[in-house]
Parts: sequence; structure tokens; C-alpha cells
Amino acid sequence: MFRYYGTPSVNRSGMVHYDTIVVGMGPAGVTAAAALARAGRRVLALEAQSRIGGRVHTVPFGDGLIELGAEWIHGNVNSPVFDLTTQHNITTVPQSLIMAPFRSDGSEVDAELVNGLLDIALHIVDHPPDQPEPLGTFITYKLREHIAEHMPDLLKDEDFITEFLEFANLLTNNYEASNDWTDVTTISRYEELEGPQLISWHKYGYKTFFEIMLNTYKGGPGLPNLDIKLNTEVKVIRSPQHPTEKVIVECTDGSTYVADNVIVTVSLGVLKAKHTTLFSPPLPQDKQTAIEKISIGVMDKIILSFDKIWWPLHTSFFGFIWKGEDKRKLGKEDYWTTRIYGASRPMGSSNSLTLWTSGNVAKEVEVMPEEIVKTKCVELLQKFIGDTMKIAVPKPSAMIRSTWHSNPYTRGSYTYDNLLTPSYPAARAWLGAPLPDRSGAPRVLFAGEATSLRHFSTVHGAAETGRREAARLLPTTSKI
Repeated sequence: MFRYYGTPSVNRSGMVHYDTIVVGMGPAGVTAAAALARAGRRVLALEAQSRIGGRVHTVPFGDGLIELGAEWIHGNVNSPVFDLTTQHNITTVPQSLIMAPFRSDGSEVDAELVNGLLDIALHIVDHPPDQPEPLGTFITYKLREHIAEHMPDLLKDEDFITEFLEFANLLTNNYEASNDWTDVTTISRYEELEGPQLISWHKYGYKTFFEIMLNTYKGGPGLPNLDIKLNTEVKVIRSPQHPTEKVIVECTDGSTYVADNVIVTVSLGVLKAKHTTLFSPPLPQDKQTAIEKISIGVMDKIILSFDKIWWPLHTSFFGFIWKGEDKRKLGKEDYWTTRIYGASRPMGSSNSLTLWTSGNVAKEVEVMPEEIVKTKCVELLQKFIGDTMKIAVPKPSAMIRSTWHSNPYTRGSYTYDNLLTPSYPAARAWLGAPLPDRSGAPRVLFAGEATSLRHFSTVHGAAETGRREAARLLPTTSKI
């Protein structure tokens, strides 16, 4: 439960006036709202969903907690997310990137070979060509060059090379939230933070990040000056040109709020769907172009819990490599199962497995009947892991899945650099630029992972943009 502790002013019309309204309470919105409230500003946060977190969603499941959205802290150096864990003595668990590969016909796979090729592919990504091209195309021919030069005997097994490349395609799509790795450009400004890339909150859950930021961790009282309203969808944001006028925010429930400025942190997917009606006056052309040209993809999870643990506990990731003939035997209605790259063990629930899919197939899976998804996923686990290990995969006790595309308040998972990125290198900067009034004062500001120049698609990137926009509104002497 959140409530207001401050004393906001009331204008002549009887509407409560705030210093800042924050639209959306994901990592960017929470960071911005918390920073401003801690600095003494009167802040109203409006969240369309019934919960805080945005595209981070921790839920009880199995014998613990699972993450339907963001799962890991990516890097531990100069990370505003990881830094909170050390400040609050929270132990995190780094997961290994080593993959245990399985084949669709139950035949043995050389795990060392598969992981070695994946390492080579990652090295290729880190050394892009001078001219942009589709990432999948680049990895394919560079990997084939490497195999021809350093692993010539492998050329005798063209079927395996083809199967591995398709597996690498699926892995890339799950990393990028893309539909196919040829939709991604080789020229990207994305930068990884140093340190382990898969650091789990395990039993604490990613929800702990928000509890710390909002001062509710371990029963904290919350933040003075911060009012949070859930289930409150913004209908239109009216930005003024005259310096003495206020920003007006109208919501679908009929409520209206006024403030000196507004920070908009909704996803790019929501902006794509609603920007023409969400802003009055309309957004400038460069911002509209950015919204159109940047891509937001879909990465979804299907999570199953079991009464008993039947999989090997020494492995965090299980990769599914399809043989061509096995894939061709499937009917069209089961094609989606071939687009699940594998499964992983969530650190917060020991008796659960997460299956991963992305792109157009993920959109389809979101709306499929639950029983069909559950049945086919068990068949998939049986085909790849159960048959290989000579065990019968039991019926799951429960299933839960993410729906980031069909959720009207997210409409996607996170952004990636598509083939248009080299032609619009300033698009993310355009998206993140504030809208000023005639005096040059920022009135409508923008944050969120899509506005991050180098850390987009991550929670720490989103949090950084929230801090960036809060700092824009505070005196240079303020500490946030």
C-alpha cells in the first residue's frame, strides 16, 4: 500500500498540483520518482497496471519466486542495480553461461564443441565489420570461415553446422528479442557492463530493487512527497508553451492532474501504439521518426513447476538442437515448438523450469490455449532431455507464461538495434530529448530503456535514464 505523505498545493480549479508527474513505474519511472522525492520534490506517479515494476515482474511460483520479465543483473561494475545489492548486504547468485545441449533424436551432442562454437560466435559479434550488415549473415560466414580454417573435419558434418547455426539464431533472438538474427544490425552502440552477465536475485526476486528504491524494503515507511496511483492509465498529456502554464495530465478514469513537468517512461511499444493521441500538441517529427524506426521485440517465458526435480542440478541451461528431419516431421501447428531454444533453471524456484521463445512465435504462444502450451512443452522436454536421460518427464504441477506483447501497457519486451539503426544513429537521442516550453525549460521529459544510448534493453539502462531525467530537473548542486 502506498500513500501520500507530503502537502501538495491546490490550484484555483481545485486540482492538486505537483512538481513532477511520472508516467509509468518500471525501473526508469521508479528511479526518477524516488530521486525527485528524496530531493524534496512533490511527485505523483501514475501507473496503468495494478503493480509496480513495468517489464520486471516477480511472482510466487513453485517453491519460491520466478521472474516473468527481466531475470538477471547484467554486470556488476558501475551498475545502479547491482550497487543496491552490495549496499543492502543482499547476496546474489551468478549463473554460468555454459550450455548443456540436447538433440531432438536423443543422440549425443559434443557439449564442448557446442559451447566452443558459441564462444566463437560471441567473439565474432564483438568484432563487427566496417560496414553494417545483418548480424546473422555476418556470424554465419565468419563462423564458417573459422570452421574451415581451424576445424576442417567438422566440414564433413554439414547437417550439424546447419543445426548449430539455427540454434545460434534462436539464442540470438532470445538475447535481442528479435524474430530472426538477420533483423539485427552488426553496428550497435550497446555496451556491456563489466562482470558476470547473469546475476540472479534468486530468493529475493527482482522486486527487491523496487522495494529498496521506494524505501519499502524490510518494512520501510516509503518516501515522503511521493504519491503512487496504480490502475491509472494516462489518456493525454497536454504540454504548455508559455512558461507560467502547467502540464496537464488527463487519465482514462476521468481524473486530471497538473504539474510543472512530466517524465514519460512508458515502453516504446506503448509509444508506437498511442503517441498520436497521448500527446497534445503532437510530438515533433524527429521524435515521431525515432518511435517509428526503433524496434521493440518480444521475448517470452513459459515456466513449469513440478512436484519433483527430475533434471540434472549441475546445469543451468539446456539447449535444444533440432535435427532437420525431426523438424520436417512436425505439422504446421507444432512449428512454434521448434522456436524454443531451450530451458533454464530459475534460481528463485528450485522445482521450476523456464522455456524461452521470442519474435512472432512468442506472440502466437501468448494467446494459445494453456493446456496446449503445457502439453507441447512437456513433449518437448521429453524429446530432448527425457529421452536422452532415459527418464519420463512427469506432468507439471503448474504453468505460468509471460504476455509482454499482448499486454496493452507494455506491447513488447525491450528494444534492439535493427537494420535501420545505422541510417538513424541519433534515434535514441531523439526519443530521449525533452520537450521544452518557450523559455527552454523542460516540460515533458522521456526516460526508459529505449532512450538509453548504450545500455538499452536492460534494467540498469532504464534506471540510468530515470536518474538522468530526474537530474535534469534538479539544481546542479543536488545529489541524487
